[in-house]
Amino acid sequence: MNRKVIGAAVCTAALAIGLLGAAGTPAVADGQEHSYLVVGPQGGDTKDAQKRVAAAGGTVVAAYDQIGVVLARSTASDFASRVGGGLGVAATDGLGTTLVDDDETIAVDSSTVEAAGDPTGEPLWGLQWDMRQIDVAEAQAVTTGDSSVVVGVLDSGISSTHPDLATQIAKDQSASCIGGVVDTSEAAWNPTTSDHGTHVAGTIAAAINGVGIAGVAPGVKVASVKVVNDDGYIYPEAAICGYLWAADHGMPVTNNSYFIDPWEFNCVNDPRQRPVWQAVQRALRYSSAQGTLTVASAGNSNVDLQHKFVDSSSPNDGSYPVEDRTINGACRDLPAEAPGVVTVSAVGPTEQKAYYSSYGQGVVDVTAPGGDARFRNGGAPSIAADAVLSSTFNTVTKTNGWGYKQGTSMAGPHAAGVAALAVSAHPGMTPGQLASFLERTATPIACPDGVYNPVPNLPGYEATCTGGERNGFYGAGNVNAFNVVK
Repeated sequence: MNRKVIGAAVCTAALAIGLLGAAGTPAVADGQEHSYLVVGPQGGDTKDAQKRVAAAGGTVVAAYDQIGVVLARSTASDFASRVGGGLGVAATDGLGTTLVDDDETIAVDSSTVEAAGDPTGEPLWGLQWDMRQIDVAEAQAVTTGDSSVVVGVLDSGISSTHPDLATQIAKDQSASCIGGVVDTSEAAWNPTTSDHGTHVAGTIAAAINGVGIAGVAPGVKVASVKVVNDDGYIYPEAAICGYLWAADHGMPVTNNSYFIDPWEFNCVNDPRQRPVWQAVQRALRYSSAQGTLTVASAGNSNVDLQHKFVDSSSPNDGSYPVEDRTINGACRDLPAEAPGVVTVSAVGPTEQKAYYSSYGQGVVDVTAPGGDARFRNGGAPSIAADAVLSSTFNTVTKTNGWGYKQGTSMAGPHAAGVAALAVSAHPGMTPGQLASFLERTATPIACPDGVYNPVPNLPGYEATCTGGERNGFYGAGNVNAFNVVK
């Protein structure tokens, strides 16, 4: 299992950001043009940083004045040291982890049936164990969500022609952030190489229309904020652009199923990684101040994020030799471990921790259905039935459909959808109040006794849960759609 995968434990997709370089350290030496984040003083504009970029032989691509960060390009091998002035500089390209999608599709009779706002009337409802687990039908008897509520899906794009999503997308609030520059054309924010974002969007808001599946909050809208490029990479400038776009366009919730950097854990005490930590932290703080709650996946490495351990697989993109690094309090999985972010672990159909899901007391805030194909079928490769069914898009044939994926990437959008219902039913909550409300209304799940391994015939998935009613596996518990609206 690739340690960098968030949305794909064994069978779905991942997003990752890679970056390298530090002020005073040449980041590249190949004579090619490269992208850089230049981190200026907190709270100021970027005029000085832009001047330093120009003086160092660089070109300003975008200026994020909200957070004092500039995106620049340069061919100079010593660009970072040329900028100088105590500014943090990090090269951002050529370092990511490719986005890999593995799923299973199913043939669906998409003929229209009478649904009348009842999710149980959707043709594929019988396969949506995930929605039944968190009481979606009961919640939608109260409300399906408010159409003024828009959930930002920072991902690989959403198919605007999918029959379950065509009416659900806030096109005027959708954009591509590839390269750190906003492009609002519909073609730009549609998927090109991955259907991961389409799958996530379906879980949040697939329409009650008698076709396919039901989303958690079909009354709300989703915005496609595309941050994955055609090569399957997500770079820091795209993520930061996405955070700011969502915040500046009034999205109360965003879903984020990736981690940042070629290093699975970004260590602020490492000069190669400090600039990305600073830039991302600023962007997330700005988002919160603007009223946006960030929901993020905990990861699929089955590691205890609370305790020290050795990471022996980073970076896995060739940017540096793989190192054995002790992960301590200075190292964080971003954005999942950033302050103010709701971090979501994954459970399967039995409401027990999925074998792949990372965990950690004080780190995981809530859990949600993410699928666990190996638990009930003893490790067989098929992911159908015990994974999460949602909307898909074949990027080769350009056809829409439905299919299964599993991972904490699938858990995150369940929590984001429940948050959207909560905002619809109780408008005016701040991001902090909304996060607390999700926790207070979650269904507690107790720790299993002893060492937990859901698949005894597959060693390596052992984990130990700590804590009481709020614990390392499940946080405050499984999100519950009915509890937030009743």
